[in-house]
Amino acid sequence: MAASFDLTGKVAIVTGGNGGIGYAMSEGLGAAGASVVVVGRDGEKNARALDALVSQGIPATAVRADVTIEGDCARYRNHALASYGRIDILVNNAGTNIRKQPEDYTLDEWRTLIDINLTSVFLSSMAVLPSLRKSGGKIINIGSMTSIFGASFSAPYGASKGGVVQLTKALASAWARYDIQVNALLPGWIETDLTIRGRTATPELQEKVVARTPAGRWGKPEDLVGAAVFLASAASDFITGAAIPVDGGYSAQA
Repeated sequence: MAASFDLTGKVAIVTGGNGGIGYAMSEGLGAAGASVVVVGRDGEKNARALDALVSQGIPATAVRADVTIEGDCARYRNHALASYGRIDILVNNAGTNIRKQPEDYTLDEWRTLIDINLTSVFLSSMAVLPSLRKSGGKIINIGSMTSIFGASFSAPYGASKGGVVQLTKALASAWARYDIQVNALLPGWIETDLTIRGRTATPELQEKVVARTPAGRWGKPEDLVGAAVFLASAASDFITGAAIPVDGGYSAQA
């Protein structure tokens, strides 16, 4: 059974893979045997992430790219192919948030969130499709528990992440004939730079999250690694179009 989770010989691209959840997934996929291509806009963060991965013996490389730009997506795909000769796994993790009441967003802010959180998933998936069609592969999209229920302070974020789930299902249906499985992970309240800013702005958030979460704590980026390795591996070959909450039971509560 352990061999089903082995990623030796596989090549994984992780967008936003230089920090937070993305870095944890890069590290976890690498520990399972994959070679990892870290994609991020911040060259310095990319370099730090790359140094950390390589120091653990993980074959890795990094590309500075903006996943909202079609040409940049093609460039990181070409870099992965030039470096490793194949692509097997794409983790669409790049994302951001701006927390406000719905009426307080500008149109530019709305478009920024939709582009970074949703359009990037489309562009990156289309960029790697020709490679994945050759021998099958895995796409893992990072949604959010706001795909399940609304949050008054993040309407465009929730809309973008709801779109990620529907795009996941559409691509899963369309690309099953190529032996490509497309699934989504829906993180709950995870301790990252983004959520730390949210807790600072809303001090009562810490207690509210813990009170509602059956696990009794906030999640950590590494809490998503097991699910990511599962969805990236042969163990999940008959699972596609799924959206799996990783939230300590938060979304299971009324």
